[in-house]
Parts: sequence; C-alpha cells; structure tokens
Amino acid sequence: MAPLSSINCHSYSYSSSLFSSSSSSINGQQFQRINFSSSGIPKRLLPAKVFSQSRKNSYPDVVLMQDGAVAIPVNPLENETSFKKVKDGLLSSITSAKELKETAGFDMNKNESTVSITVVGASGDLAKKKIFPALFALYYEDCLPKHFTVFGYARSKMTDAELRNMVSKTLTCRIDKRENCSEKMDQFLKRCFYHSGQYDSQENFTELDKKLKEHEGGRLSNRLFYLSIPPNIFIDAVKCASTSASSANGWTRVIVEKPFGRDSESSAALTKSLKQYLDEEQIFRIDHYLGKELVENLSVLRFSNLIFEPLWSRQYIRNVQLIFSEDFGTEGRGGYFDHYGIIRDIMQNHLLQILALFAMETPVSLDAEDIRNEKVKVLRSMRPIRLEDVVIGQYKSHIKGGITYPAYTDDKTVPKDSLTPTFAAAALFIDNARWDGVPFLMKAGKALHNKRAEIRVQFRHVPGNLYNRNFGTDLDRGTNELVIRVQPDEAIYLKINNKVPGLGMRLDHSNLNLHYAARYSKEIPDAYERLLLDAIEGERRLFIRSDELDAAWSLFTPVLKELEEKKIIPEYYPYGSRGPVGAHYLAARYNVRWGDLGIEQ
Repeated sequence: MAPLSSINCHSYSYSSSLFSSSSSSINGQQFQRINFSSSGIPKRLLPAKVFSQSRKNSYPDVVLMQDGAVAIPVNPLENETSFKKVKDGLLSSITSAKELKETAGFDMNKNESTVSITVVGASGDLAKKKIFPALFALYYEDCLPKHFTVFGYARSKMTDAELRNMVSKTLTCRIDKRENCSEKMDQFLKRCFYHSGQYDSQENFTELDKKLKEHEGGRLSNRLFYLSIPPNIFIDAVKCASTSASSANGWTRVIVEKPFGRDSESSAALTKSLKQYLDEEQIFRIDHYLGKELVENLSVLRFSNLIFEPLWSRQYIRNVQLIFSEDFGTEGRGGYFDHYGIIRDIMQNHLLQILALFAMETPVSLDAEDIRNEKVKVLRSMRPIRLEDVVIGQYKSHIKGGITYPAYTDDKTVPKDSLTPTFAAAALFIDNARWDGVPFLMKAGKALHNKRAEIRVQFRHVPGNLYNRNFGTDLDRGTNELVIRVQPDEAIYLKINNKVPGLGMRLDHSNLNLHYAARYSKEIPDAYERLLLDAIEGERRLFIRSDELDAAWSLFTPVLKELEEKKIIPEYYPYGSRGPVGAHYLAARYNVRWGDLGIEQ
C-alpha cells in the first residue's frame, strides 16, 4: 500500500505521444483505430472536432468513435498505407505547436506555463498558520509546477523580505522528510512576494497584475486567488481581482473561505454577487473538513469493501452520530463567533457535508459532478429540522484544579447578554428508501472535556441473540459500532463481541482497529494541502457547489430563525464538561445513547 503522505501530484507536462493505434472490427469490417491522447491536446482541437470541421470531405470512409478516436476501414493489402495516410493527414491538422498555442491559448511545453497563487489577506492568522505552510508542503513534495509564484496581498504595509520573514516562522518539514529542509525553505521563500493594497481598489489590483506579469515572464499564466479575508469584503476583492488581475490567456480561479452567508437569503445574495464576476467553474468554496484524510476515506471504505456496502442502510444501521468537540473556548474570537454561533460555524457546513458524503448513493463515477450530484440528492431528501429536535447550550465559568476557566460571556468581545450557542445537538432524518427512520444525531461544542471529531455508526441489535443473557437488560452493551475518528489520532475501528479465554462463558467487547499512526509511518498531509492542490489542478470534488450550499442553508435557516426570533435561552454547562444534559434527553427520545460517553482511549 502506498504511504499516506505520498501525494499523487498530477503532471503539468503534456504528452508528446499524441496517439496510439490498434485493430478492431465493426460489423465484420476491419478497421484500424487511431486513439488520440486528450491529455496532450486541448478538447476543442481533438481529432473528432478537427475532422468533423475540416477533413470530413477528404476522408469520407473514416468513422468517428464516441471516445474521440477515429477508425479507418482497411483491407489486408492496403492496411499500412491507408493508416499512414489518414494518420499523417489528421496529425497535420492538430499537432502544430504554434497552432495549439494560437488557437487554444494552450501550451504543450510545461516550461512555458506558470501558476501564480495570490493569498488575499496574507497577514491574517489563516494565511500564516495554514495557507503558506500548505503551499510549502506541496513545494517540498514536488507537487507544484516548475514555474510558480506566491504573492501575498493585504492592507498591511510590508516588504517582500518582511513577508518572507513572517512566513518562515510557520514553515515546517514533514517528520519523515527533513533532508535539505532549510534549503527547500529558502528556495520556496524566494518565490514569495508581497503587494500592499486595499481590497476594493481597482488601481491596487492593476498594480498587482503588473507585478504578476513580470514574474510570469510572458508564459501562459494561470492564476489562483485565495480569499483569506472577512466575508463582508469578498465581493469587492473578487470584483477587483476579476476585472484588473485575472489571467489573459490561462485560467483564473478563486478559493472562497466560509462562512458562505449566515442564512439562505444572505448566501444566495453572496452567490449572485460572485457570479457577476466569475463563472461557477471558477469558484472553489472550501470546507477544509472535506480535505481531511478520514473524510476522504469515507467513500473508499464504503464503496471498495464488500463487507460494508450491504450493511449501509436502515436494515442494519440503528443510528449515525457525527460528533465535534473542542476543549477550548472562543479564545478572543468571540466577536466573530457571536455573529454566527456553533450551528452556522460547524454543523451547517462541516458536519452536514460529512453526513452527505456518508449517506449518498453510489455515484456514477468519481468525477466531481457525479459525486456532488449525489450529495445534493441527500440534502434535498432531508426532513425539515424541528425546534424540538435541537438542543443548544453555552459554556459558563468553572473552577477545576484551582484553575478558573472563563464563561463565554467573559470574553471581552462578546456582549454580556449574548444568547449565542457554543454547543448544539440535533436529530436529523433523511426521507429516502435507504435511510428512512434512521436518526442522524449531530452534536458540536466548544469548551468541552476533549478535542475530537468522529463518525459513530451504531448497528442494530442481533435479533434473537443467543447471548442476550450475557448482556443483561442493557442490549446496547452488545451493539456493534463502527467508529471513524477524523481527528486527532486518526483511526477506524469496529467494536465486536467476543469470548474471553477461559473455561467459562464471559463476553468481552474488543476493537478491530486500524490506527493510522501504528499502521502508517508517514505523516498525514494537512487538509489544506490536498485542497490547494485540487484547486490548482481544477479538481472540484472536495469543493462545495452552489446548489449544495442552497440545499444546506434551506435545511438550517428555518430553525435558526426560530431560535433567534423566540430568543431561546441556551442551557448552561460548565467549561470542560460533556455539555448540556439536554443533549442526552434528545438522544434518549430516539432510543440512542451517545457513543462517546465511555470513550475509548
């Protein structure tokens, strides 16, 4: 098995072997096929299009195949001559490097293309702690193209040297790859530059465009903008980047960080504004949880293992739990958090996206659109969330071990009378044939007893279990449970019942455990590495499409408005506890026990 930290980086070169040939038979007639490589030729210059537009009269007997190949009818005597004639004729139409460049704006030589990555909001915490380190990790793994440039853009006044000094403090090499680390860092930092400007200034972005062109050196330019800025200035930045700093002859893509609005109305307005300046294909809405190793492994676990797929339905699964907990409070982020709350911050995006991936039907393929189509079907099949199926809480001050832990409202950036929930639990249902009646329980909270994100799948009790007397009246003790621990200490384990060795008949609960740290010696790539690489390569599978976003907000907006309009008071829970008692009553209503109560270490 390939090591986990080995990222399969797509090649940025284009194949010089543009075709291969093979023999086949169609309706008894022998044909010689010419198969053209789509990776070496732009789509609109593939043989089928060239042939149909300009060569059809020259080769009336040539058959166009659905896969883009052409088939040449031949007889044994003329096989080689016919094949060579048509091959040379078709290739002469499409393999001129000059024509490829002039007609398609596309270069077959990787040395003549470049990627410029601009981090908008480069002086912020996200850029310093996540984005720049992820870009360096990709560079260290040789996953970035030969020609690339990283630009920081923010309002802060800073020189190139000051940016490099700031970035260098957060860069690290993988534990298993420390060779030439400082050398690699120096090489990476030499490609980092800075431009100071306002986010709503066309003039400043035009200046940025000039600097980008200087570093692109006349090559085919592809540009990626990462918006690491507050949502209220998204549109200004997108407008300026699109009109004043987009690529003239390559692609331009924009990564947008959450929050994507705070309800259906604001989200729709944001999407509408973005689409005034960008096509949907240019917008990459990032949810970093979708880039986590164990979340990406969900579809592999389910669709490539025969033992799981037949069990993945209401017939065998009793409930599914999606649990997110942090062992710290807002820590000075209260001003931002108070405007959104835990439901918008975690449940409406991270946990709901994981739920959609978990519950979706088998997609037609691994193509981004096929996967996202299935996720949207799940979201649209979900039952509206009722207020009685939601519990909210807020952490209060608590003294433990002589240490006083603050309440949420002790944060100076939070209003003293704030009702914003720092904890929420909810019961959700999917009204389709596979999941009808199965409760999907979510809970997320801050200032809890541990830091953890996991999916827990509790299976139904064994009907007519011969060993029920060994479990007593508590049948939950004998429940099989599949646990996918997303973070920390990544693992997948299955809880089973087995006999304890000895002369008696005593049952025990054991784990069939895939512990990533024990199984794989390589460090797991950060989620931002995978997502940045996908954005550079145009892979949209792990990014959120606009109709996904609409469906997610349609589910949560009504209950959020009801909570706020009725001014529901959250249940208070001590800092460092397991959360409000109401969450346990909610689970009990659906005959569920939270799986993390007796958590395994």
